[in-house]
Parts: sequence; structure tokens; C-alpha cells
Amino acid sequence: MEAEDPQLKRLRWRARRGTRELDALFGGWLEEHFAQADDTQRMAFDQLLDAQDPDLWDWVMGHARPPRKDWQSIIDDIRTRHRL
Repeated sequence: MEAEDPQLKRLRWRARRGTRELDALFGGWLEEHFAQADDTQRMAFDQLLDAQDPDLWDWVMGHARPPRKDWQSIIDDIRTRHRL
């Protein structure tokens, strides 16, 4: 059995948010995109998870835009995946 990537394991824990909706949105992006993501995108996702849940929610709902373009790219992926 292959050992799980420690970075992926840590990000799975960090993607668990205060609501089921955010858990599903960010956990889903992690499961679908992590393997193909380059180091820069992985780091951006990790840093995005430092944001507060209300900000993340506003961004994925389209009520506001994150301050960084790389974060917006991830948010756009999430919104496209869920047709938000």
C-alpha cells in the first residue's frame, strides 16, 4: 500500500471548514485538482485556506473577489465545478 502524500493529508485537514458547503467545495477542489496541480498552485491553495470562512463564502458565491489572481483561479475552478 502506498503512503499518502503528507502535504495532501495536511491540506485535507485544512480544507475542512466551518460548514458542510465549504467542506464540499474546497475538499472537492483538493480531490479533483491536487494531483495535477503544480507546486505554485498547491501553495496558493494552501495559502487560500488561511482566509476566513465568510471571505471564502463570499468569493465562491461571487459576492466579492479574492485579493490574489491565483486564488481567483482556484475560486473560478470551484464555481465552474459547482455551477455557482
